[in-house]
Amino acid sequence: MTMKTKNEIFSRYLGEYIKSTVERKGEILTIVSDATQMHRKAAIRKFKRLQLKGVPLYENRGRKATFTPDSIAALKVIWEAASEICGELLHPIIKEYVDVLQRDRLWQNTPDATDKLLCMSEATVKRKVGSFMKARRASKGLSATKPSNLKEIIPIFTGPWEVKPPGYGQVDTVVHCGSSLLGNMAFTVNYTDVSLLWVSFSAQWNKGQQETRNSLMRIKGKVPFKIFGMHPDTGSEFVNWFLKGWCEQNDIELTRSRPNHKNDNAYVEQKNGHVIRRFLGYTRIDCQRAIAVMNRMYDKLEMYLNHFVPSRKCVEKIRIGSRYKRKYDKSKTAYQRVLNHPKIEQSVKDRLIAEHEVLNPLLLKQEIDKLISEIFNIQRLHGNNNSDRKSF
Repeated sequence: MTMKTKNEIFSRYLGEYIKSTVERKGEILTIVSDATQMHRKAAIRKFKRLQLKGVPLYENRGRKATFTPDSIAALKVIWEAASEICGELLHPIIKEYVDVLQRDRLWQNTPDATDKLLCMSEATVKRKVGSFMKARRASKGLSATKPSNLKEIIPIFTGPWEVKPPGYGQVDTVVHCGSSLLGNMAFTVNYTDVSLLWVSFSAQWNKGQQETRNSLMRIKGKVPFKIFGMHPDTGSEFVNWFLKGWCEQNDIELTRSRPNHKNDNAYVEQKNGHVIRRFLGYTRIDCQRAIAVMNRMYDKLEMYLNHFVPSRKCVEKIRIGSRYKRKYDKSKTAYQRVLNHPKIEQSVKDRLIAEHEVLNPLLLKQEIDKLISEIFNIQRLHGNNNSDRKSF
């Protein structure tokens, strides 16, 4: 039996079925089911669909939407200004971003949208931010780390890191080589304080011992608190007598991770991917003119990340069978961690508070984007290899 024939049978009995009593409806269902070989429940649903066919549905059915498109658009403004971080990290800083943008007259959303935005729960922010995010496939780069023959002079440290006070940080170099390690190119030295998650960066030409020392000197001058220890991997740019002597002169404890154990430097390795690769990607930068612009960009990026982009620390890790259950602290910016830490001097906190009051995350983000474009333009015009640039 074709569908057309079945529809004709249902149409034949539809009017009578709608007006009939319960007993008569049962008789009609028996007739229709025998004729069409359909289950009685299916026949009931078929009559229901035919009865409602052509009847307009109520447009206001269901729960009324609390967060209208204008409040979602306001959330997206904050999300983009915060460098598109996840909902868990974004939720605690929404009010601060709104206050700063309103202070500088850059907030163009209605009061109603602002009120709804400030009332959003963390679960709602996570759900909405999830709809903003697009799948990103970041290709893996090349490794320029080569173990030093003198690594025995630097002691190995594997933890625990939780007991380390502010001033002990992990350091690493990131190579901007594109798809080839041949020739000269730019490197970035990344310093990440383990206790406070404060980050500092310095770009350099190649990764010679003297260039690396100069980068660490620049980082030491930018970090607002005293550096007591540095913990690199086994790369020859760090594990050498030249750098060890500089650390001893500045009362800096120098330790290292084990070869081929990236998790020994988990804090700085995470920042390599979440910060440097996120903003500069895997583009080859082999023009020396770009180094100065990279350092200008890193100065702005440090202020933006440390003052306005929060992060979480794992405070507990429990193994359950073959898996781990992790608990994290409440997301905070590095600036907030500095203010809350009892071992940071009050003079340092006062200086950071004064600096924080005049900063604007949206303006910083715009300046960072302009400088990144300038870096890529310099590379495109003056670089030795323009074919390795990738977009992220």
